[in-house]
Amino acid sequence: MKTYKPTSPSRRNMTSIDYRKELTTDKPFRKLTQGGKRRFGRGSDGRITTRHKGGGVKRKYRLIDFRYSKKDIPAKIETIEYDPYRSAFIGLVLYRDGERRYHVLPQSLKVGDVITIGDNVELTKGNRTRLRNIPVGTFVYNVELKPEGGAKLGRSAGTYVQVAAHDEGDANLKLPSGEVRKVSDQCFASIGEVSNPEHKLVKIGKAGRARHMGRRPTVRGSAMNPVDHPHGGGEGRQGIGLRRGPKTREGKLAYGVKTRRKKKYSNWAIVKRRKGVREGR
Repeated sequence: MKTYKPTSPSRRNMTSIDYRKELTTDKPFRKLTQGGKRRFGRGSDGRITTRHKGGGVKRKYRLIDFRYSKKDIPAKIETIEYDPYRSAFIGLVLYRDGERRYHVLPQSLKVGDVITIGDNVELTKGNRTRLRNIPVGTFVYNVELKPEGGAKLGRSAGTYVQVAAHDEGDANLKLPSGEVRKVSDQCFASIGEVSNPEHKLVKIGKAGRARHMGRRPTVRGSAMNPVDHPHGGGEGRQGIGLRRGPKTREGKLAYGVKTRRKKKYSNWAIVKRRKGVREGR
């Protein structure tokens, strides 16, 4: 981690990742980038749909390959790069047939390493194969939920999914939340853990840095007027009164409320619910 001289109270505790030790280039591969208008948490009519979003520095979107459609063709890692739209590091890989793509990289891989995707590959970091070929206890990332459906689970920095069991054509996966989920063993997964595990240790330190990230200020409901929030009003600091529990700005209960549909399509796949959740939620 990178620390800073305490030139101000906010900078005293600020930390960041020392990218010079991790990255090999600061310019993305132009053919795999695109621009576009950022919506800043607003819907098609221009109204705010998600609060506390707006501003931020200009970004280019990197086209990441989550489908991994090129099978049995070795690919060499050319660069390790930063992606402003995700917490993990990405790498530009060059396939033997000459095509280049961006992949989310696992920990400890470096420039020059070779990765392969297919049914009969060596079980080493970065290689990708079907879950039926992966032994119990192995850490994987970029896991598919449906065969050939593209990576959906285990994509953020430092995370991993553990293969807990194999059972009659399915694989039980233990997710970072503690949930155990059933997935077809025909789905593909990459061996290893996602890169940049220090991401969770970053301390933003000052408000200006949050604004650069596109985060607008968050105001407490109790600091508002009654017309603006259910918690608002009163002289000095006030509690929430005789309400059943804390509420959102729109008046909906905020904590301890069941939000999952009882007949959700994926109920059959959940073997064990995540930590801190009672059955039926």
